Amino acid sequence: MKKSILNIFIIAAITIATGCKNDNREAQTGEALDVAAANMEAVEFKVDATSSVIEWKGKKPTGTHTGTIQIAEGTFYANDSIVESGTFLIDMASINVTDLEGSDKENLENHLKGTVKGKEGDFFNINEFPNAKFEVTGVNQVNGQIMLQGNLTMKGETKNVEFPVNIDLNGEELVLTSETFTIDRTKWNVNFKSKSVFDSLGDNFINDEIELTIKVVATKA
Repeated sequence: MKKSILNIFIIAAITIATGCKNDNREAQTGEALDVAAANMEAVEFKVDATSSVIEWKGKKPTGTHTGTIQIAEGTFYANDSIVESGTFLIDMASINVTDLEGSDKENLENHLKGTVKGKEGDFFNINEFPNAKFEVTGVNQVNGQIMLQGNLTMKGETKNVEFPVNIDLNGEELVLTSETFTIDRTKWNVNFKSKSVFDSLGDNFINDEIELTIKVVATKA
């Protein structure tokens, strides 16, 4: 009987662990690649900053924080419903925490932005690096899923990332929406309380993985 109960707990633990692992897809990350160039026939679309947003989630053993970051501007070029090239700027000063209120919200936002004296380099240091940038390097289809590939420059470091997206192009408007994916923040020198960088943190660490969901709306220029 005890053995049966133990087996049940083991199976349950494996099921939970597997489910958690597959909840989000880690973006394939590598060295920067050549930026894609559009054909002469491609149509220009300007990013609508008011309708575009990046949602983020960070985790640690004691909890989770969520928030948004605004996309400042950008341009895409598409031809026959296919995105050929594009770029957009991310306004790091717009980092917003959505799970807290009052002074807790303000304190975390300031820490993430790097506007707290003595803690400028912990996270994103907006005074030195006010914007992040994404530049399309390719769009591929894998098993029926569109994969967007691009160079992400953040905190002075550029890496190429690839993640799944849906692209809706109706003639006058282009809407690009990613599935939720993760990036490893340490690849962009965001090392604060990273267990993979500092091995003496115990349980006082912040996960390296940041969950992101991107929505970009662009209108025909």
